[in-house]
Amino acid sequence: MLVQLQYLRAIAALMVVYFHAILQLAKVNPAVDATAFIYGETGVDIFFVLSGFVMWLTTSGRAMSPIDFARRRIRRIVPLYWLATLFSAAVALVAPSLLKSTVFDLPHLVTSLFFLPWSNPADPSTITPVVVPGWTLNYEMFFYFVFALLLPLSEVRRIPAMFAVFTVILVACRLLPESTVTRFYGEPIILEFLAGVVLAWLYGQKMLLPNRWAWAALAMGFAFLFINEALMQPESRFYAWGIPAIFIIYGAVSIDFSRLPVLGWLNYLGDCSYSIYITHAFTLAFLRVAADRLPIGILQQPVLFVILSLVLSSIGGAIIHEITTPRRKAAVASRPPA
Repeated sequence: MLVQLQYLRAIAALMVVYFHAILQLAKVNPAVDATAFIYGETGVDIFFVLSGFVMWLTTSGRAMSPIDFARRRIRRIVPLYWLATLFSAAVALVAPSLLKSTVFDLPHLVTSLFFLPWSNPADPSTITPVVVPGWTLNYEMFFYFVFALLLPLSEVRRIPAMFAVFTVILVACRLLPESTVTRFYGEPIILEFLAGVVLAWLYGQKMLLPNRWAWAALAMGFAFLFINEALMQPESRFYAWGIPAIFIIYGAVSIDFSRLPVLGWLNYLGDCSYSIYITHAFTLAFLRVAADRLPIGILQQPVLFVILSLVLSSIGGAIIHEITTPRRKAAVASRPPA
């Protein structure tokens, strides 16, 4: 059981929650300058590398058709995301003052539901769906689409074919006239999925780091992830943030965590990570509105606001996870998380 993957999913989700909580502080208490504490956006890069790793690991050595793969991915991703999207659109329609980064727009809603890139009407400079953090899911679903199409190939040909496909996509997006589509899919961040696939192949071939080097890679990965996040802009994330994420995943899977005690709460948050990621924006919006309307400024205290953001987002995500996820037999727990 690769429990370390669960840990990384939980950590990555909480990093994103922390990042958005810091951004919310400027709206909750404009007097607080928290720019020096803006970290956590790189949790997305961990997610992307991890996603490529898990997709290869869960399909390698198994006969799986593109339809079966797509059905599983849709069942995992779509229901909660559509529910969150429709809820956000409804709020934007009937109570637009509650949302700061979403306005009701029918084309935007439709493209969001089908994971297609579209400029956000609330901020046309950004390509984000109705549920703003869902921009990552647009990349995820695109990766799943490419991955599914290549499943009929033999495994020895699948990774080279994936390299070729992503290369063609990136080159085409650079050569074609600029548009929302070429701007979105022309971002080299999609290579992080490919890196995860390669790491999973290395794992399957038992080409892992020695234990002490694995711990060093894990520590260095997190260190440089935070350093580079402070020094480098998101435009260079595919290497400035992506390479440390690769070190983190490779180091983590090279370590034999079966000899270490299982952190049950972190393992469980890994199960809930998708729900936390999708729903935390609603939790933060609730806290922002509560901070504006409470007669005392307790929620305007930066440390308390961030702590509550992390705790309540985790609790909310766990509740949604329990509601939306069918109970699985214990035997399923031994499978890598998908």
